Amino acid sequence: MHKDDSYYDAILKEAGCSGRVIAHCHAVRDLSLAYADGSGVFDRDLVNAGALLHDIGRGVTHSLHHAQAGAEYCRNAGMPPAVALIVERHTGAGLTSDECTLLRLLPINCMPQTGEEKLVANADNLVKGNVEVSIYGRLESALSLNRRIKYRIYRLWLFGEQVRRSPA
Repeated sequence: MHKDDSYYDAILKEAGCSGRVIAHCHAVRDLSLAYADGSGVFDRDLVNAGALLHDIGRGVTHSLHHAQAGAEYCRNAGMPPAVALIVERHTGAGLTSDECTLLRLLPINCMPQTGEEKLVANADNLVKGNVEVSIYGRLESALSLNRRIKYRIYRLWLFGEQVRRSPA
């Protein structure tokens, strides 16, 4: 599955993603790999692919539906199922099937479950545009979200910090 950046950039461009989206995907990838590299436990190629493609659905829509649309795009393009799941489960700190239903998305579980899914979702939370922000800045920008969602974002960050600080 190991491919270079130009391979993923071409897929993102083909999907209709702008240069800004592609730059964001690279920043999320860099942060995801910084978290993953500290532990030596995660599939680095999977983290790389999932992070670079996590916003591929933005070529179709900039709504919350972009994650499910992007996962569908990945599946149709023959990407590994694990990559499609990272794309599908990266939004915020994940969405339960009930939350998806309330948001008029497909009623599927979009909660990050694997370590790779959690690392990409966390990194996406910590990158605004292509600039890394602190967890405090992220939570401050999420003031309008309900407490449960903010807590989920915080717990995902704690997971990432635990991974980053664990000895390899």
